[in-house]
Amino acid sequence: MSNPIVLYDGVCGLCNRLVQFLLKRDKRDRLRFASLQSDFTAGILKRHGANPHDLDTVYVVVNYDEPDERLLARSDAILSLGRSLGGIWSLAIVGKVLPRFLRDAIYKVVARNRYSVFGKFDSCMMPEGRYRRKFLDMGTSAERERVEI
Repeated sequence: MSNPIVLYDGVCGLCNRLVQFLLKRDKRDRLRFASLQSDFTAGILKRHGANPHDLDTVYVVVNYDEPDERLLARSDAILSLGRSLGGIWSLAIVGKVLPRFLRDAIYKVVARNRYSVFGKFDSCMMPEGRYRRKFLDMGTSAERERVEI
């Protein structure tokens, strides 16, 4: 089973905070990341029939490049991240008691207002050096090593 890949809006303040939160709590070093603005992500989204220009959705790719690859969106993606982190964060699964349409409606309200509440960057944030290998949209590992902070 491959590492889950979080596909996030690279210029969104809330999304960047989520990525920082996940990086600090991913004790098993499972999660990988790619911005929605990248070519890497566009290929994945097209393969699943999702719009690569829709920046209002966070996705998690499960079993990347395997026959059973799945793309989780919105609240399903967020709940799966709790499971991936393990420990106390696994309790996020309790969110499944709400029907998906209700969870996603709440998600959409937050997504619609995220720039005004949490801000927006002019470009995707550069990860700290120790985390760069976890970002799959930054070129080859040799290229990632050469990028300055």
